[in-house]
Amino acid sequence: MAVALLALGLVLIVEGLVWALAPSIVERLLQEMRALPEAARRQLGLLGLVIGLILVWTAKRFGA
Repeated sequence: MAVALLALGLVLIVEGLVWALAPSIVERLLQEMRALPEAARRQLGLLGLVIGLILVWTAKRFGA
């Protein structure tokens, strides 16, 4: 449970930093994402999921 809370906290820190430091870039990125077909957005989401799983597995393997 502690690892899950740590991971959630890190995600919120990164998200908060992005919104705090570059909100106009985030807005542009969201507009570009809306222009993509739903299938492409779904593939990007799955790619992010796979990359996240690999990162978590790697961190756990190294003792995190």
